[in-house]
Amino acid sequence: MPLVNSNYNPPWVFKNCHFSTVYSAKIRSLPSLLQKRERLMLLDGDFMDIDWSFAKTPNNRVAILLHGLEGNAQRIYIKGMGFKLINNGWDVAAVNYRGCSGEINISYSSYNAGKTDDLKSVVNYIQKKDKYQEIVLIGFSLGGNLLLKYLGESESLPKIIKRGVSVSAPLSLKGSLESLTKSENWLYRTSFLIKLKKKYKIKMSLFPDKMNTADLSKIKSLLDFDNIYTAPAHGFKDAYEYYEKNSSKQFLPNITVPVLILNAKNDSFLSPECYPYKIAENSNNIYLESPLYGGHVGFHQSNKLYYSEQRAFDFIQG
Repeated sequence: MPLVNSNYNPPWVFKNCHFSTVYSAKIRSLPSLLQKRERLMLLDGDFMDIDWSFAKTPNNRVAILLHGLEGNAQRIYIKGMGFKLINNGWDVAAVNYRGCSGEINISYSSYNAGKTDDLKSVVNYIQKKDKYQEIVLIGFSLGGNLLLKYLGESESLPKIIKRGVSVSAPLSLKGSLESLTKSENWLYRTSFLIKLKKKYKIKMSLFPDKMNTADLSKIKSLLDFDNIYTAPAHGFKDAYEYYEKNSSKQFLPNITVPVLILNAKNDSFLSPECYPYKIAENSNNIYLESPLYGGHVGFHQSNKLYYSEQRAFDFIQG
């Protein structure tokens, strides 16, 4: 019955979900993390960029870090996690999804919350380096959903993958979309929508037969964006089919490696379906920790080390 009792109790100001969310994303000082970029060419001719950081001493362990919606490998939460890892004997491969590394990708499709074929390509690429004997996956928000789906849908998971950690993950994509439509979340959804529309506008010049200003003008919400771009670009009939097929909650019972899911109860991005208590109670591999506080990827402990970073590190150590 891997339901984890949480002792996370932040300073009073960080008990406000919106303060902890915004502070952690925009105000927290950026950890110093040296990154070396490597381009991974994909089978369809597109590319993804991986930003590597290395421990001071040679080792055979690597953590693959996965960012959230419209994030990248330079996000504060990625660098904070990477800093903790490299200073404790782990190499880090921080993934930039297609179109998220500062350069627009070349295919019509990009990334989404369940595009696990690209994650498989990353895992296979790292395995072929023949340097590592242990891989762990750590994902934040959309990246958390992505890794849980990957771990649960794979019939033959590579034995080199030992554990996973999912932080603030929208296990129900439809539920999280509905949560983001609430008035209290206008700042977040507006920020996401501005970034997504900007990318859509840039890609229009590459795919004028599939993307146009008329459709761009119709995008007034995240649901609109998923209906007009995400779903058709990735083979789904509409946004709701995309949400249904890519929500990770349905894949949890199939996961065969230990996984920690850290979702704060006051995360305004998440719906009740994102807290799989019954699944965790009946699983030997799903460890669910739901502290009262933490907001969305906002588990402040100190600027140098977040609670989520310490918990992720402790969990992957076994």
